Amino acid sequence: MAEKLGGSSYSYSLPTSQQVQANPHLGSAKIAGAFEGVQYKIDNRDSNTMLYMQLQPGYEMLTKPGTLVSMEAGVQVKGKMNFTFKKLFTGGEMTFAHFYGPGEVVVAPVTWGDVAQISMDGSTPWRYGKHAFLACTPGIQMTTKAQSFGKMLFSGNGLFVGEAHGTGILFVHGMGAVIARELQPGEQWIVNNDHLVAWNC
Repeated sequence: MAEKLGGSSYSYSLPTSQQVQANPHLGSAKIAGAFEGVQYKIDNRDSNTMLYMQLQPGYEMLTKPGTLVSMEAGVQVKGKMNFTFKKLFTGGEMTFAHFYGPGEVVVAPVTWGDVAQISMDGSTPWRYGKHAFLACTPGIQMTTKAQSFGKMLFSGNGLFVGEAHGTGILFVHGMGAVIARELQPGEQWIVNNDHLVAWNC
């Protein structure tokens, strides 16, 4: 696949396997992967990160409204609302932009920062800051979860945070670089609350 920007072109290839990614500890490394009917690439990570998604015919991706950068003419887009009084009260995601292939869709965070992907196998939910959601595959369901009073006071995320369940890929973003760290059993790692993007513990 080739792209053309400012009169110069460059090419990149996306794998057809389940998922391939660069070392998550290298904050500026390009990440590429595939899941079901979408191939994706996270690029420009040292400046203004963008998520490129190549959708197969009929495959759907959900994104946060207002994050679209560009898309191919053959892609269909629909806005849908999933209203509940719980989401209204807790500040959960109620509106999504749904993109249907075939074609390429490019999205980016509304604020400068990095994008990271989380592979979910259905066994463990992931929690994320209430403004961290960017996009997901259709097998991911999102809701809200109440924090303890102490976490509410010091986390900077308020009483409620987002929680994702299901199988697929969840894309989150944060202001500045996003670095993944996998903890071993019994290992502890202290992160300033203002810099925590997503977690599953």
